[in-house]
Amino acid sequence: MARQEQVLLLEPQHELKFRGPFTDVVTTTLKLANPTDRNVCFKVKTTAPRRYCVRPNSGVIDAGTSINVSVMLQPFDYDPSEKSKHKFMVQSLLAPPEMTDMEGVWKEAKPEDLMDSKLRCMFEMPAENDKAHDMDSNKVLSSSLLKSESSTLSMKSMGSSLDDSEVKKIMEECKRLQMEVQRLREENRQIPGYKEEDGLRMRKTAAMSTQHSSPSSAAAREESASPRMLALILLFFIFGVIIGKLVL
Repeated sequence: MARQEQVLLLEPQHELKFRGPFTDVVTTTLKLANPTDRNVCFKVKTTAPRRYCVRPNSGVIDAGTSINVSVMLQPFDYDPSEKSKHKFMVQSLLAPPEMTDMEGVWKEAKPEDLMDSKLRCMFEMPAENDKAHDMDSNKVLSSSLLKSESSTLSMKSMGSSLDDSEVKKIMEECKRLQMEVQRLREENRQIPGYKEEDGLRMRKTAAMSTQHSSPSSAAAREESASPRMLALILLFFIFGVIIGKLVL
């Protein structure tokens, strides 16, 4: 008489995959689900019992529930010829009502009451190109970290090169230049009939009539404007230096 079809749902259904290297215990999980309305007894068997540790290797799955079985491959010397040599079998049967002795149920079970599913084992070793890719990735990561650390150190050294005395000198120079600019503005205001608008108009008129001016008058204007322009340019330059160094 033919055996019954397996009522348990297995995940994975056909293969248990173990990924190396196999110098340590490698564990994979087998999920057993019971979609029926009755409890189901199960056993997990293998053709290489010394190579594997299975927990749990037997038990009862209640109706409508599932269980995870851990299949632990013990360390061994990998042999490519054994990559699909080992096999597992999940055996099950419907538990009778009010079961008290599971081992007795297995002994008294008829062959036609047993259900089984077979799975083969697959061993996978990391490819050599995967190893090389991992090594290259590690090198790139290390070099980027070193560059980041060196740039951070250089920024810190640039910031530390500006001590308190230099900052104080720069601030004092800024104050002195501000006072000089203010003094020049006050002198301009003391000129009879001088206004800011007049100054702007005079500068515009001077710019428009530059091409009609003599070399001597142009030189005189440059000499009168040069101290003021130099003071403004120096002030802006020092402000830029202070802001740049504070940011660093």
